[in-house]
Amino acid sequence: MESDGEQHLTVKQIYYGMKKSLWILAVFTLLTFGFTAQESRTITGTVTAKSDGNAIPGVSIIIKGTQNGTSTDVNGFYSITSTPGRTLVFSYIGYVTKEVKIGNSAILNISLEEDVQSLQEVVVTGYSISRRSKKDFAAAEESKAMAYAPAQDYQRPQWNTEEYDAIEENIFREALKNPLSTFSIDVDAASYSNIRRFINNGQRPPIDAVRIEELVNYFDYDYDQPKGEDPFAIHTEISTAPWNNKHKLVHIGLQGKTIPTDQLPPSNLVFLIDVSGSMDEPNKLPLLKSSFKMLVEQLRPQDHIAMVVYAGAAGLVLEPTAGNDKRKILDALDQLQAGGSTAGGAGINLAYAIAKQHFKKEGNNRVILATDGDFNIGESSNASMERLIEEKRKDGIFLTVLGFGMGNYKDSKMEILADKGNGNYAYIDNITEARKVLVNEFGGTLFTIAKDVKLQIEFNPAKVKAYRLIGYENRMLKNEDFNNDKKDAGDLGSGHTVTALYEIIPVGVESEFFKIDDLKYQNTKVDPKAEKSKELMTIKFRYKKPDGDVSKLIVHPLIDANTILAKTSDNFRWSASVAAFGMLLRDSEYIKNFNYDAVVQMAQHARGEDKEGYRIEFINMVKSFGAVASRK
Repeated sequence: MESDGEQHLTVKQIYYGMKKSLWILAVFTLLTFGFTAQESRTITGTVTAKSDGNAIPGVSIIIKGTQNGTSTDVNGFYSITSTPGRTLVFSYIGYVTKEVKIGNSAILNISLEEDVQSLQEVVVTGYSISRRSKKDFAAAEESKAMAYAPAQDYQRPQWNTEEYDAIEENIFREALKNPLSTFSIDVDAASYSNIRRFINNGQRPPIDAVRIEELVNYFDYDYDQPKGEDPFAIHTEISTAPWNNKHKLVHIGLQGKTIPTDQLPPSNLVFLIDVSGSMDEPNKLPLLKSSFKMLVEQLRPQDHIAMVVYAGAAGLVLEPTAGNDKRKILDALDQLQAGGSTAGGAGINLAYAIAKQHFKKEGNNRVILATDGDFNIGESSNASMERLIEEKRKDGIFLTVLGFGMGNYKDSKMEILADKGNGNYAYIDNITEARKVLVNEFGGTLFTIAKDVKLQIEFNPAKVKAYRLIGYENRMLKNEDFNNDKKDAGDLGSGHTVTALYEIIPVGVESEFFKIDDLKYQNTKVDPKAEKSKELMTIKFRYKKPDGDVSKLIVHPLIDANTILAKTSDNFRWSASVAAFGMLLRDSEYIKNFNYDAVVQMAQHARGEDKEGYRIEFINMVKSFGAVASRK
């Protein structure tokens, strides 16, 4: 039996033991909180060019020794979470890579210098831009034909299974014998963000990945809003072609009516998401989920969204859900995981069936397909997909196609799906592009105001010797298709702009790009009225209402006002600079006397307001790429 003293001592021991334990627990808690705070620090800042102080979009920022990273947005801004003491690596083609150790400050602004020495030693080889020693560079200089070979002679890396439809550049056609030019509008912009992805990765884009009309139409233009009953306004301008002072350049712009978000009709949307094994990469399904989350935030209570996924099989993972039940929609997105083969055809059938089942008669009914385009089970061939989509569009359901990823990207399939499905097509290479497409251009991406929009230009042979449409090779129509209301064409979204350019050889001008002998057995005469007319051409438009089957005709004649290039609008000169860049990327025969520096100079003087910074991003991209790939 223990004494009272022994018992009292035991109580004291217990008391001091508990006190000591509480003290240790408190110290441990403080250390733990301190350690956690260090682990979760967010670093933000901007990256600018040291030469001019301009923001540099698309700069890669990696935590050294890891695969964790981010990139700057259009304003050069970045945000990244890391541990103090770690090192951030800032890199962008054409600039010196910079490593900076994270200190106590949560703000880290960076200035990058142009990599002049490196740019002199970079040689375009294959589809990539590789760095070589001075000795190797000197050897390469001895064989410029190999170092700067046309892109079609480059060898693709064996791992690259990307697919692009071949594009044969439009040639000059004689206005006297071929007075009509007919094409469908195109508001897709996938080609621009795709070639940006190549360039930012230090690679030269494949020629067939460059669709000039999509580069031009990536940007908004400062056109006046329509004032009449038609859902778009028409703007034209003509001046000297910047790359050939003997030729003229005609600028045709369409401005879609902007409908405020709160006045847009209710949406019946079906997300169709590829969760096959090929999507299991950081720039595919994870980026896709982040992109769609931004779109979900734009939804209103009257909007409804369903979610269909496909891999080895297709399935409905979210019944139609009101736009204000965001938590339920986001939870469904978070649960998606990649794995399995790709039953693309089954997924498309199911998505359209759900959209049809919940069709909103006065609303916006649309399937939003997100994929890398790598269909390999079911309806997989381009022809089969084309027939399937053409059949589904009869139900009044539109299609938006969002492309993700690289290495096995199937651009050819994505373009066919969008073209044939009354839809549009964008390529999402980073979260900034996702915000552009799904937030900044929300109305234009998802709400159609005019469908089957076609243009037909009749050239006055008394004024125009020859003409060529720049780009739109995959959108050309037969002349008889213009008046055929059963022929599918492009669609215009709320607030969207569409721009097309024609290069013209005036009558009386000798050009190396157009030489045709006179015909022996016939003689085509010009109408005397055409000789007296001041009209250079007549532009005709046809469009249908989103729920209509009969088109409306608009006629717009164009007279040459002899405006000098310096006096043209920013719209004219910006579109010309982007088109020139596209022609340089495609090694076009029609731009022999123009270079990347000239593109930059013209673009800099036509940048305009540039609220979102998309234009300065283009200028910086051309500067960097031009320095390493300019012609010699």
